[in-house]
Amino acid sequence: MAAITASMVGELRAKTDAPMMECKKALTEANGDMEKAEEILRVKLGNKAGKAASRITAEGVVAASIEGTTGALLEVNCETDFVTKNDSFLAMARAAAELIAKNNPADVAALGALPYSQDSFGPTLEDVRKGLIGKIGENMSFRRFKRFAGDTKLVSYLHGTRIGVVVEFEGDEVAAKDVAMHVAAMKPVALSSADVPAELIAKERAVATGKAEEDRKAAEAAGKPVQSAEIVAKRIEGGVQKYLKEVSLLNQPFVKNDKQTVEAMLKAANTTIKGFTLYVVGEGIEKKADDFAAEVAAQVAAAKQAA
Repeated sequence: MAAITASMVGELRAKTDAPMMECKKALTEANGDMEKAEEILRVKLGNKAGKAASRITAEGVVAASIEGTTGALLEVNCETDFVTKNDSFLAMARAAAELIAKNNPADVAALGALPYSQDSFGPTLEDVRKGLIGKIGENMSFRRFKRFAGDTKLVSYLHGTRIGVVVEFEGDEVAAKDVAMHVAAMKPVALSSADVPAELIAKERAVATGKAEEDRKAAEAAGKPVQSAEIVAKRIEGGVQKYLKEVSLLNQPFVKNDKQTVEAMLKAANTTIKGFTLYVVGEGIEKKADDFAAEVAAQVAAAKQAA
């Protein structure tokens, strides 16, 4: 049995990006043969993907693809920010966005079944995903996507890799691109006040009502006059209307010129926004900060054993 050294483990890890313990196991099984160990790792990558599948993927990237009036916006998740800089992971995300735009898959499962090969993995996108899980050593998943198709023009804007926006518009492309940047910065929840979801309005009204009740109790405790129910109702409604203006795109002050609203800027540019989609990586996903620390500790221990 050939002796497996730390340098051999390091060399195999550099070639494959596989976890250190997996590299050591493969070298042991291959009796120190580097090429055979690489083959063993490739065979075992599917199993590695299965083990990683339970881990939370709260980091990741947003990718976009637009060709004419057809496009897609996609969020791909992973476990740590480190992987979001991996070329193979980024290539898979970009390719997946293009596949969505071209093939119109019904859901994430249908997306995974589409033909695609990368890094010697395939013949489907799902096979590539599983292969990269084993190669990189982290779970990763296609979380959500939206496809755009029709006669409406499209522009996209990516703020780094964590925030992505697609805007549907008619008119000037420069103005539409500015709106996409505005959406990434200000994160409106709807196009206009009338489009704000009812549940958000109800929540805001409940907050305003609670604040009015607190003010009433404070006035009573201080021996000050209490406002009439009619005035309180007007205050509550005023608070709700203020909220609607703050979260609706057209009513927001334009990020490049806060002296005018987005609606005024668009009118001057003779441009109409039909809709927008905003993805922020990890939005709504619960993160577990200790998972990665535990994995790093395990790999350090494995390195010491290999030495």
